[in-house]
Amino acid sequence: METHQTEKNNKKLLNWIKTSITAKLVMTGVLTLLLMIPLSLIQDLITERETRQQSVVSELNDKWGNEILLYGPILKVPYKIYHETVVYEEETQQRVTKKSATIKYAYFFPKTLDINSDVKTTAKKRNNFETTVFTTDIVTTGSFETPDFSMKSIADEDIVWEKASLIIKTTNLKGLKSEVKLSMNGNTYNFEPLPADHSHIDTLESSFLKSEDLPATATRSFDFKLTYNGSKSIRFIPIGKITNVHMTSDWKHPKHTGSFITQSKRTTENGGFEANWKLLHTNRSFSQQYFKVLPNLDQYAFGTDFIIPLDEYQQSERAAKYGFLVIGLTFLVFFLIQTLSKISIHPFQYLMIGIALVMFYTLLISISEHSSFFKAYLIAGIAVIVMITLYSKSILKNWKFPVLIGTTLTALYSFIFVIIQMENYALLVGSIGLFIILGIVMFVSRKIDWDFDASKPVAA
Repeated sequence: METHQTEKNNKKLLNWIKTSITAKLVMTGVLTLLLMIPLSLIQDLITERETRQQSVVSELNDKWGNEILLYGPILKVPYKIYHETVVYEEETQQRVTKKSATIKYAYFFPKTLDINSDVKTTAKKRNNFETTVFTTDIVTTGSFETPDFSMKSIADEDIVWEKASLIIKTTNLKGLKSEVKLSMNGNTYNFEPLPADHSHIDTLESSFLKSEDLPATATRSFDFKLTYNGSKSIRFIPIGKITNVHMTSDWKHPKHTGSFITQSKRTTENGGFEANWKLLHTNRSFSQQYFKVLPNLDQYAFGTDFIIPLDEYQQSERAAKYGFLVIGLTFLVFFLIQTLSKISIHPFQYLMIGIALVMFYTLLISISEHSSFFKAYLIAGIAVIVMITLYSKSILKNWKFPVLIGTTLTALYSFIFVIIQMENYALLVGSIGLFIILGIVMFVSRKIDWDFDASKPVAA
């Protein structure tokens, strides 16, 4: 008798699981959560592949040329300062004051500084990984006005003009592809690198300036040209009393960065850009001259980053973040179909559909490494939608609901692709889209009878 009652209760529970809307909903939710495990593993795979790409890109950039930061020339003038010391002379048995001279250096920035940079980009590829590098010609012209030593009370006779020189501060010496030569008043000066210090910026110094090129009594003009192989960015520091920077490039995705915004910018006919900066010494908070030591001026740098806004791994990662939404909404569509049509769908069939949805992301990553992200997304999307639509036909026994499912998945994947491509409006469009989806689900589910009468007799 007790065994019969247990069997009856088991049948009643099994029948409740088969017929209860709540049980089906719970089962769907549990399967959705379980599928988050392989989805998280796929996200880890994307991160691992992206890390590998960054490693290869860094290696390629290091061999070609790294980021460029350039400022100069700077006039470097030695001067004497005197120290008095009192010593005791045994011969005279008197204290005598002796005067000794020490050489210090004064640094003077140009009065005018005009920089023209023309940047040509090119793609470098190794295996499945790609990066963008560039070659740039930087032409600099300007002038030095007569330095003012009076603020430090330095007498004219203590200025060592015959050992004055010019220095240029720059990074990426490895990427320099031209000799560093500067012309002043018809004379050419070569530059040599100084021993490296603890700074990440290298220093190049010229030979001593000739007497006719010294700005001791009048303004002197200069010009020089540098050719670099570089990557990621080009930046300058506005050390001129008036600094003008003009930059052109064929790069289609510039990001102008730094402490100062562009004066003007436009898109050129080839899809590249042209940008201009104009800065006065009153626009930045550092002096035109320094004595004894040059400060670190990195915080005043500005320029352009040459970066890919969204590569295939970043786009795949963003797509995978919507995996929960895709799986959840797809299961919800199947749940609504079986609830409204009274067609039974087995949990195993739900699982197969979920695995197919997860496989979309593995296809997307693997194909995008050998093709464009758009083609990979299109191929993976079509493959998964066709597979699930045909599988749905075998479950639901007609074409009405499978076509609805295929259309829903197509709309959902299209919606996610649009969001991925957006930068400024992704959150806005995503929020509006989710709100519309919620409204549709609420409309479709409004007639579902959620009540379950457990007191109804169950057939033996």
